[in-house]
Amino acid sequence: MSSQKPLAGLSSSDRNTMRKVTVSKNEKFEIRGINHLALVCRDMEKTVEFYSEILGMPLIKTIELPNNMGQHFFFDIGKGDSLAFFWFPDAPNSQPGVSHPTSIVGRGSITSAHASMNHVAFDIPAEKIEEYQKKLEEAGIDVTAVVNHDDSERGASPTITETTFVRSLYFTDPDGIMLEFAAWTRDFDEKDIRHEPARAIG
Repeated sequence: MSSQKPLAGLSSSDRNTMRKVTVSKNEKFEIRGINHLALVCRDMEKTVEFYSEILGMPLIKTIELPNNMGQHFFFDIGKGDSLAFFWFPDAPNSQPGVSHPTSIVGRGSITSAHASMNHVAFDIPAEKIEEYQKKLEEAGIDVTAVVNHDDSERGASPTITETTFVRSLYFTDPDGIMLEFAAWTRDFDEKDIRHEPARAIG
C-alpha cells in the first residue's frame, strides 16, 4: 500500500511548496512559470465576454496588430501569468479533432493533432472545486462532474483515493477550446515517474 496521502488539509500555497521540495529542480534555466499562452479565437468580443465576464479574468492588455493583421489581447490568470488570444481576420476555421479535441474528458475522444494546444488547465483551490462547478453551471456553462485523476487502471475514480493527484472540472470556451479547473491534492515523488516515453509512430 502506498504511503502517499491526499493533502486535503493543506492550502494551495502549502502544496505548491511541497512540490517544489519533492520535484527535481531545473538546473539549466530559471523558468519561473508561464508568462503567457497564446491561442487563436474566432470572435474577440465573445472571447472577452467569456473570459472576463464569466470566468472573471481581468483584461490587462489589448494590441491592434499592424497592417490590419488582427488583434492580440491578454487576460490575467493569476500569479503574474497571462492567457492571450490572437484574432486574425483571415484565419482558417478550427477543425475539431485536429486543432482541439472533439469532446471534453469523459464524453468522447480527447485526441488532437501534433503541435496543437489540447487544453488549458487553471489552478484552483482544492476546497473550492464543488463551489466552482456550481458557479459554472449557474452561468450556463456545460461542465463535467468532478474528475478524480489517480493511478488506477482507468486513470480516475468516483471518489478520492490515496493515489488521487488532481481533481478536475472540464468545460469549453466559445471556440470549443477545452478548459480545465484543476486542484492538486498531493505532492509528487519518485514513484510518480514510472513510464517510458512513447516514440513517434511511422
